[in-house]
Amino acid sequence: MPERDVRMEDMMPLLCERLAAGQQVRFAPMGTSMLPMLHPGRDSVTLSPFTGAADKYDLLFYRRADGTCVLHRAVRGGDPCLCTGDNQFEYETVAAGQILARVTAFTRNGRERSAEDRAYRLYCRVWHFTRPARRLWRGLRVRVRRRLG
Repeated sequence: MPERDVRMEDMMPLLCERLAAGQQVRFAPMGTSMLPMLHPGRDSVTLSPFTGAADKYDLLFYRRADGTCVLHRAVRGGDPCLCTGDNQFEYETVAAGQILARVTAFTRNGRERSAEDRAYRLYCRVWHFTRPARRLWRGLRVRVRRRLG
């Protein structure tokens, strides 16, 4: 059967049903908010039902108040937790009741890894630690482009 794109709104009832039944769900996230870790159309994630509180660096799948679903990283654990995309600098507060699932594995460049993998956890720490420098760098690049172009 050929692959086809399916809108997240169309998938949500089935996804929620499977998660409520305790099953894992695998899907390919779209968008650029999790670059450079997850590339749209290439990488995929395995979602597991969410239980308990979010831990720092968990990759969470949650529903915003406006109904949109997002896959972002918790940069502060607890309830509520603080989340952001790896390619973003704005934070949002997410209550445990909004969280639908936690990423337990991901496939990147065709290679599957656990979310508990040591190299991946190191990536999370480094990426979070370098956030201020990356934000400064992005701002400088934008200013230079405006002056040159």
